[in-house]
Parts: sequence; structure tokens; C-alpha cells
Amino acid sequence: MEKLKLNNKRTILVGLAFLSISAFWQMYDNVIQLILGNTFHLNETISGVIMAADNVLALFLLPLFGGLSDRTKPGKLGRRTPYILAGTAAAVILMNILPILDNSYAAEAAPYKFVSFVVVLGLLLIAMGIYRSPAVALMPDVTPKPLRSKGNAIINLMGAVGGIIYLAIAAVMYPTDKVKALEHVNYQPLFLIVSGIMAVAVIVLLVTIREPKLAAENQALEATHPEWNLAEDDGSGHEALPTPVKRSLGFLLASIALWFVGYNGVTTWFTRYIDKVMGEGLGGASTCLMVATAGAIVSYIPIGIVASKIGRKKTILGGVALLAACFLLGGVLTNVFDSINLIMYVVFALVGLAWAAINVNSLPMVVEMCKGSDVGKFTGYYYTASMAAQVVTPALVGTLMRAVGYWTLFPYAAFFVGLSFVTMLFVKHGDAKAEPKRGLAAFEDMDD
Repeated sequence: MEKLKLNNKRTILVGLAFLSISAFWQMYDNVIQLILGNTFHLNETISGVIMAADNVLALFLLPLFGGLSDRTKPGKLGRRTPYILAGTAAAVILMNILPILDNSYAAEAAPYKFVSFVVVLGLLLIAMGIYRSPAVALMPDVTPKPLRSKGNAIINLMGAVGGIIYLAIAAVMYPTDKVKALEHVNYQPLFLIVSGIMAVAVIVLLVTIREPKLAAENQALEATHPEWNLAEDDGSGHEALPTPVKRSLGFLLASIALWFVGYNGVTTWFTRYIDKVMGEGLGGASTCLMVATAGAIVSYIPIGIVASKIGRKKTILGGVALLAACFLLGGVLTNVFDSINLIMYVVFALVGLAWAAINVNSLPMVVEMCKGSDVGKFTGYYYTASMAAQVVTPALVGTLMRAVGYWTLFPYAAFFVGLSFVTMLFVKHGDAKAEPKRGLAAFEDMDD
């Protein structure tokens, strides 16, 4: 087997699409639920239902556009890039309408303004759904199967950079002492900045990445290595998964759903939780999440290397165990202390490490089980599992916190993450087959 080398620069540029997506969703999770509660005065259950709308739409949109991009005839821009451009352009326009409606309602409440906010929010979520699966599928399209954990490590690193850029901006622009006394907070400058980040990231991707050429090169390489494929041709031109592989895929998708039930419960409600339990606002919550994101950033590439040595499954299991433990500890600390402190920052950094171990390896395990022509479809399966979980968890957690108490957030998350450890034990396929390389040798550039 010839020595495979990952092109770091190319993978970083491909990751710009994920950077734009992550910056948006970090802001969405942090700010939209504050607007729903503070401007429109919705309770936790109704806010949770609206916050889950993106996941309901994603159940249909992500597999749909993932499959459509698979079947799109490659043109000058390739199969994935047209969806990335169209979705980003629509999202940039729509997202900047939201704070206008928010500010208008705060100045003079009217039912039609709330309805307009919900309609624009729905259109925005559709725009994001258009390009999420194609953007994520672009990396496997241009990366050989054995290197996808390392490639996904860099993609997730780029996503974390997008998230931490947003969190840093939010923490500086909206510190607790600045917004605490305000009757209404104007988020329009924040939306403008994030939309600018999204636009610039995707423009750089368009200018620097030649998708058709790179995808063709990777297809030619994979054609010389049929042993990389777990799928079998059923004679109709479609893939046929062997029964043991199909069983592993089912358990893997169940695991993905379970850990997202726990993790998304925390990310969706953390800002309001910190506000209610500890008296911290958007700035304090953003600082905690920024520490978690920083923990992920420094972990992504080492995690990719670790996975190439001990396997994706073992790395995920370690991450799941650590994440459940951190959530339990987070619940204790946020209820014992009156303010955010160093111990909490350490725990949140470990949350970032744990989530990196899970995220770097789970998508590559899914797409490892398909042929190259179906990467978009299997990426859609991954997101269907994750989004199905996230449809349920915002409203469920919101209702639980309202009925029982805000203290239930972290135990709830730890419970479901713990269940994912059990289902993950039954996954037997999807680990990389590449020989592990030592240190940075695994990240040497491929020839263009």
C-alpha cells in the first residue's frame, strides 16, 4: 500500500464552508432563544419548540440536498459548491432581517411582527439546510477514505474556529455588566458581523478550491483500492450493505442520536441556564462556551492522530465517557458556585476535548460504510440521526426545566450521553484501514 498523505492546506480551505456554518449555529443557539424569551416573552416549552424547528426541517432537508448534490452533474463549480454558494447567499440576507424585527417588536409590540420573525426564521433555516450536507460532504469527496478521520479533524477544527470567533465577538460586544441593566439588547451589529464572516469564508473557498479536479483525482485513487469499500454492488448500480455492516450502521446512528440528545440539550439552553442559575448573561455564557471550543480546537488534530493508532471506535468511547462525567460535574459546579470560576473553565475545556474525540470520528465511521458516489447520502444519514435527536431535546429539556427545575439540565445530558456508550459497543465496522503514521508524518501534503 502506497503512503497516503493528507494535504493540510487544501483541507483547511475546504473547511471554510464548515467554519461559516459553525459560526452561524453558535450564534443561533446563543441568541435566538434569548430573543424568544426576552423580547417575545415565550416560556421555555414554546421557545424549545421553535428552537427545535431547525432540526425538524433538517430531517428532510439534509438527506434531500445531500442526495441531490450526489446526483448533480458536476459542472464548472462541481457538485457541492453550487449548493454552498446558494445557501450562504440566502442565509446572509435573511439572517440580517431578524434583528430588525426583534428591535421593532421591542419598540412597539405587534402580532404581525412576531409572525414575520417566525416566517423569516423558517426561511433562514431552509437556506442553511440547502448547503449543510453538501458542505460537509465536500471533504470526503476530495479525501481518501483512510485519511478521513484526520481530514475531519481539520474540518472540525475549522468549525471550532468559526464558533470561537463568534463567541469572542459576543463576549466583547455583550459583556454581562453592559447588558444586565438594558431593557432590550440590540443584536443587529452581531448579526452583521457573523454574516460577513460567512460571506468571506465561502468566497475564499470558491476562489481557492477547484472541486471538480480534486474530486476526480480522489475517485481515481479510490478506484485502485477496492478494499477500502465496505459496500457491495447489488448489480443495479446501487450499493448493498452486507448485513453486519448494516447492523453496525444502525447502532452507530443510534449512538449519534443519543449523544446529540444530551449535548444539544446543553448547547441550546446553556445561555438561559447560566442566566437563571448563576445570574450570568450572554457574555458569561459565551466565555464558558469559548473555553469549551478552545479545548476542542487544541484537541482536534491530536485526536485524529490518536484515532489512527487506536481506532475510531475506542476514541469515541473514551470521548463519550469523558463527556458524561463532565456533564455530571458541570451540574454540581453550576449549582454550588455563585459565579463562573477556574474549576468550571477546566471542566468546559474537557467538554471540548470529549466532543472533539466524538466529532472527529463519527462522520468518517458513517461514510466509511458507503461507496464514494453515495457520500452525500450517507452524510445525510448522519445528520438525520443527529437532527432527529435535536428535534426532541430542546422542547423536552425546556419542559423539564420548567416543571422540575433548571438543575435537571446537566443530569439529563449525562444520562443520554451515557446511553450512547452502550449502543456504541455494538458498532463493529467503520474504523480506518490505513497504517498509522507517526506524529506529523500523517499530515504531509499530497501532490496537486
